[in-house]
Amino acid sequence: RPRCPPGALLGLAAVVVAAGWVRAEQKEEQSIDLIGKNEVYGDTRHEVNVYVKVFTNSPFLVCMDLALSQERIIDPNYLWTGPDGRDLQGQSYVNLTETGKLMVMGFMVSMSGAYTCTLSHKVIETTTQEETEMVEAYKFMVYAYREADHAYQVSVRFSTTGCKLRSNGLFIEVLKKILNSTISHLTCHITEASYKCHSIRTPKNGLQYELFVNFLVNPFAPGWEGVCHGVLYDCEDVTNRRVRQAAEQIGKFFHQLRHVLKHEFQAVPTIQYVDNSFSMTPIDSCQPGFGKSHHTHQNCASCCVVCGPGTYSPNNEVMCRTCARTRARMYGAKSC
Repeated sequence: RPRCPPGALLGLAAVVVAAGWVRAEQKEEQSIDLIGKNEVYGDTRHEVNVYVKVFTNSPFLVCMDLALSQERIIDPNYLWTGPDGRDLQGQSYVNLTETGKLMVMGFMVSMSGAYTCTLSHKVIETTTQEETEMVEAYKFMVYAYREADHAYQVSVRFSTTGCKLRSNGLFIEVLKKILNSTISHLTCHITEASYKCHSIRTPKNGLQYELFVNFLVNPFAPGWEGVCHGVLYDCEDVTNRRVRQAAEQIGKFFHQLRHVLKHEFQAVPTIQYVDNSFSMTPIDSCQPGFGKSHHTHQNCASCCVVCGPGTYSPNNEVMCRTCARTRARMYGAKSC
């Protein structure tokens, strides 16, 4: 495949680093080589957004744009400052190379913010040997993020002989117990279970009654912390995998439900599963201090990004709230 010329490869809109690999939102003219090198180039025209999963290392932030990196640079000097404005040279949590590349190691929420590099170098006129000092500034906005915590909203319908039958409620309770038993080994459970009964008139069968059942497949059953034994930092990767397995098992359960009803619900044989009524929708939540924003963080829209200064998230909502009066000055605020 033909490579783009260096001049067409300016800037990288955003990079996401997670567990040692990089995801990037690329423009058409950008080269995939930039991702494999785990490097993000600066851009003098605008700040570059970088997203780093908590407790992992950032990519190398390069103190120049891609076009300049293809040229010979005379007497380069690099000055990196962190979000607090202090010089990063000699700090224990950074890897700063002699060629001006910066890696922030073991990225914490408090490390979020603006990382700025000033590059000074000389340009020497070939004929006169006159030296000119050049200065460029590059700004990277680096944000901590977590993977969203997943749960699954399940909807399903059952036919019944009437809406005021006591057996309807008993049926839902037994169904809930069976589903909990099915997924308990994954430390997941059913929460927010509810149902409504509706009368439905159909052209061919006249008036019928159906139970509309809804519940949430939740990964945080009692004892869920035990599944994270041996996980040094965050557990969302483990819980997300388990709740996905639980949701898949429940899906298989409903596909086989006619057989299950025949053997498990002999006391209420009049209640039957409505074929193809099972549906499952993923529901995301973010940990306190994090939220999603399709507008602010377009290139990490599925991530739970740390709440910025002036915003907060007190619970497991998906959005960061704006402080009404007292301004939260730090990243990851859980209150104002």
